[in-house]
Amino acid sequence: MKFDTVLVANRGEIALRVMRACRELGMRSVAVYSEADRDAPHVRYADAAFLLGPEPAPGSGGTRPYLDSARIIEIAQTVGAGALHPGYGFLAENAEFARSCVAAGLVFVGPTAEAIQRMGGKTAARQEASAAGVPLVPGTLEPVDTPAQVRELGAQFGYPIAIKAVGGGGGRGLRVAATAEAVDEAFASARREAESAFGNPLLYVEKYFTNPRHIEVQVLADTHGSALYLGERDCSVQRRHQKLIEECPAPGFTLELRRSMGQAAVALCHQVGYVGAGTLEFLFENDQFYFLEMNTRIQVEHTVTEMVTGIDLVQAQLRIAQGEPLWLAQDDITWRGHAIECRINAEDAAHNFRPALGVIGAYQEPVGYGVRVDSGARAGYVIPPFYDSMIAKLITWGATRNEAIGRMRRALGDFVIEGVTTVVPFHQLALAHPVFAAGGATVNFIPEQLAEQLAGLPTAEPQNREAVANVTAPRVFTVEVNSRRFDVKVFGADNRQQAAGNGLRTTDGRPTRKKASGPAVDGVISPMQGTLVSVKCEAGQVVEAGQVLFVLEAMKMENEVIAPHAGTLDLISGVAGTVIESGAVLATFRT
Repeated sequence: MKFDTVLVANRGEIALRVMRACRELGMRSVAVYSEADRDAPHVRYADAAFLLGPEPAPGSGGTRPYLDSARIIEIAQTVGAGALHPGYGFLAENAEFARSCVAAGLVFVGPTAEAIQRMGGKTAARQEASAAGVPLVPGTLEPVDTPAQVRELGAQFGYPIAIKAVGGGGGRGLRVAATAEAVDEAFASARREAESAFGNPLLYVEKYFTNPRHIEVQVLADTHGSALYLGERDCSVQRRHQKLIEECPAPGFTLELRRSMGQAAVALCHQVGYVGAGTLEFLFENDQFYFLEMNTRIQVEHTVTEMVTGIDLVQAQLRIAQGEPLWLAQDDITWRGHAIECRINAEDAAHNFRPALGVIGAYQEPVGYGVRVDSGARAGYVIPPFYDSMIAKLITWGATRNEAIGRMRRALGDFVIEGVTTVVPFHQLALAHPVFAAGGATVNFIPEQLAEQLAGLPTAEPQNREAVANVTAPRVFTVEVNSRRFDVKVFGADNRQQAAGNGLRTTDGRPTRKKASGPAVDGVISPMQGTLVSVKCEAGQVVEAGQVLFVLEAMKMENEVIAPHAGTLDLISGVAGTVIESGAVLATFRT
């Protein structure tokens, strides 16, 4: 099981995080990248890097580069890698991929394919948790096939209910239905996003707790039957059911409660023969905890556990994958101080956290005692539209929670990211709020405590939109070598400028829908670049202000486009499956 070269099947900050851990352990790292990531920092940092290919055109049915398991394994074998680290997202929780790695002679840095199957599927995980005696959120243990089944369960559990992707995680493929009438749309939207994000359209249903805290427990397990817990994290501050602020330990939790949740997590690890790093997620309400799901991989927020325990979780993954027994016992784990992580996303918090594409201008990370930044960006970096919106993770540590908060507020003020809108102003607002300061944030913290203040946050107009649209556009030269003719593609910053001068193109080569110059149009304007996945209106339809007319997918999130005012629609120019440029007119009103 020993290896000295690791292929990292991921991108961005987590790819860099794994590569640095490899280098510290004396291992070589190999990067893979899509055409959109040619200039990404993880590509430059690796000891070797290999192109996977372009992002497929919307609706083409092509395989996304970071999901091309056959190509990734082929590269690993070609370069002589002994192991493959999947990071998080993409193929990290794909049991068939883990099985294919092992069949190809590679060590998969993570749990076995069997454990991923038993815990990665959300309904399967609920069955395992039930067998291990872990308290469950009320819901189904099998997938549901139709909205009618969902309505039956809504009547049984009571509304609201959560419709969730079986293969999901990170809040994707999750929709909440507050009434029976809302089930059809929520079901269709959850299934569509589940298919897009995970390649698995299956859904299940749970009772939706109205005001819980989101608590998770970090575990480590080796190949020799030992497992331990490394404490809990509070991840309650969320938007679209995706986390924005995480901290360790959870405010107000006693050692007894930590022990109780940790022992439940370890029992579930033993139940399925788990190996490696993993996270069990719980909902906590009325002093009771309920198992939600397990992430069979490293988490985005693993950093806060590292800061408090002093344990490098990524190095631990690599050591365990080489067959090393756990070098710690449960009694050896201590928790020192407090750590907070803020996800620095390219999003506009003033407009419902919509994606904010652009090109980063000046970029300077904060420094100082107790400050850590994990980032996959830099000055001049073009934020691709194909992946999630996270630019960096800002982590601070303090001897107390108040010290960690104070240090985070200072570090947020020192973080310079120009050219794109980020959620830094949101984080500054959230950390200054008395409810957060008192440790009382629940999953409803943003809508209940910050809704009015968010509207007043600053918004920056994205710069160099042409560069975003042409992130993969090359210059093509014809050359002759030994009398043989070749077409050579050259990529770089100058290519984007030339491409822009020749007329904007989308990444699949088609012209973009540019914002028209001249008088303002009375219509429905796209607030962002993305793929139009749903058209919910037709010409001649009378609509109300705020009515959802289109659904755009950008940065792996579905975003609703609403009617700016009441009126009768005239021309519908948006067509499902097409790439839409920010500022494009999707529909006009009759005058």
